[in-house]
Amino acid sequence: MTGFRHYVLWWTMLAGLIVPCTVWSDESVPAGYQSVAAENGIPYSLLYAVALTESGKQVVSTQSYRPWPWTLNVAGQGYFFESRQAAWQALTVWLEQGKRSIDIGLMQVNWRYHQARLGTPWQALDPYFNLRVGAEILQDCYITRQDWWASVGCYHSPTNQQRADRYRRRVISRWQRLVSTG
Repeated sequence: MTGFRHYVLWWTMLAGLIVPCTVWSDESVPAGYQSVAAENGIPYSLLYAVALTESGKQVVSTQSYRPWPWTLNVAGQGYFFESRQAAWQALTVWLEQGKRSIDIGLMQVNWRYHQARLGTPWQALDPYFNLRVGAEILQDCYITRQDWWASVGCYHSPTNQQRADRYRRRVISRWQRLVSTG
């Protein structure tokens, strides 16, 4: 439905306050995110806001801020690579050095905790595969939390409520900018 704009008014609960957010259009969230979100029953603007928070990068060629598929985070240090090959080579070296706490790809899925889901380092860097793994983790959080914003916090830090709250606020901020600019 290219050109057809879906308008939705969202209300969120944030620290006991109702925060009204304006409308958005389908064009504000890339089709791949919409598709993967639909596969997992996740609001697509929420999935995209998580990806923006996890791997967002200013892309000079398009003058836009977008999730970057070849992003790695090793011990709190973020790295953006120009290609899947370059990211894979760096990831392979770090893994050979025994490093395991490495966040990978669009959704910054952690190798230590989710290696079984990620498969191989090469597979983990496949943008759609990484997005699907991240969506599954978010959906798993929703099953236990039954609240999308609590699930966002769980996605980042399932056992540390303070870290989860800080992260959720960051995602909500991105989400609000996303839905108000569509």
